[in-house]
Amino acid sequence: MGIFDFIKNEFIEVIDWVDDTTDTVIYKFPDKGDKIMNGAQMTVRESQVAVLMNEGEFGDMYLPGRHELTTSNMPITTTLKSWKYLFDSPFKVDIYYVSTRQFTNLKWGTSNPIIVRDPEFKQVRLRSFGTYTMRVTDPKKFIKEFAGTHPWVRVESVSEQLRNVIVSKLAEGLAEAGVSVLDLSANFTEIGEKLKPVFQKEFDIWGIELGQFFIENVTLPEEVEKMLDKTTQLNMMADKLNQFNQMQGGIALENLSNNPGAAGMAGMGAGVILTNMLQQQQQPAAPQSAPAADPNEKQKLLDLLKQLGELKAQGILTEEEFNQKKAEILGKL
Repeated sequence: MGIFDFIKNEFIEVIDWVDDTTDTVIYKFPDKGDKIMNGAQMTVRESQVAVLMNEGEFGDMYLPGRHELTTSNMPITTTLKSWKYLFDSPFKVDIYYVSTRQFTNLKWGTSNPIIVRDPEFKQVRLRSFGTYTMRVTDPKKFIKEFAGTHPWVRVESVSEQLRNVIVSKLAEGLAEAGVSVLDLSANFTEIGEKLKPVFQKEFDIWGIELGQFFIENVTLPEEVEKMLDKTTQLNMMADKLNQFNQMQGGIALENLSNNPGAAGMAGMGAGVILTNMLQQQQQPAAPQSAPAADPNEKQKLLDLLKQLGELKAQGILTEEEFNQKKAEILGKL
C-alpha cells in the first residue's frame, strides 16, 4: 500500500447506518477520529434522520435519501466552520443518526400506590399499569435535552424517564377525569384519551410524541376490594331473600286454597294479608290510620285476629309473623 492509499483510507467517503436492532434511538456514526472527505456520500434510510454537529453546535439535518456532503449541501455547517465556497478539503464533524420509528409496547406502572380523590370513597390508594407508544419528532431537541453527547441511546433509558412522567401526572389526570374507581374499568379508553394531552406537554420538552396510551389494569387496596366483595355478597343475599319471601307467600296461598269450609275462606283472606305482610317487609311502613271508632270495624279486627291465631296454630304463620300482625291490629283497636 502506497503512502497516498494510506492517507486516502483516513478519509471517510461513505456514511450510513444499518439498524439491526429494535431498540436503538440514537446512533453516533463511528468516525474513529478520521475526517470526512468533501463530497462523501451519506445515506439516510426510512425512519431515520441524520444530524451534523460541529464542536457542540447543531449543523445541518438530513431526511431519508442519499446526500452528498459538500459546502453547497451543508449551509449551516459551512457557516459554523466559516468555510468559503468551493472548499474541498476533508473536514471533521460528528454525525448522529436518530431513529424516528414508532417504538411500541412500552410498559408503564406505579411502583408505589398513588392517592387519588374519589367521589364515592373520598380518597383511595391505587396502583395502575399499562402500555404506550412513542417516537422522536424533533431530533435536535431530543439530542440536546435528552441524549447530550451519548453516542448510543436505547429506548429502555428513554422509556424509564417517560414512565416517571406518566406516574407523576397520573393522579392529576385521574382527578381531572372525575370518574369513580368503581367505574374506571369501563372508562379506560376515555380516560386514556383525556390523559394523553397531560403527558404530551411533558414529552414535548424532549421532542417526543406520545402515540397511543393504554390503561390495562387498576388495582385497589386490599381492604377496599374486601369491602366491595362484601357489598356484592350482601346484594346477592338480598335478591335471594326477596325470591324466598315470594316463594313462601305462594306456598302459603296454595295451602290455604286447599283448606275446605269457612275456615278455608277465612284462611284465603289471611293468606292475602300474609302476602301483603311479606311485601311490607321490603317497603317503608305506611303511616298508621287513626283507630277505628266504628264498633263493627272493631269486631272485624277481632275476628281477623282470631283467624290469624288459627293460622298460627296450624303452622301456616310463624310466631314472629303472628306477633307482628297482632301488634298492628291491636294498634287499631
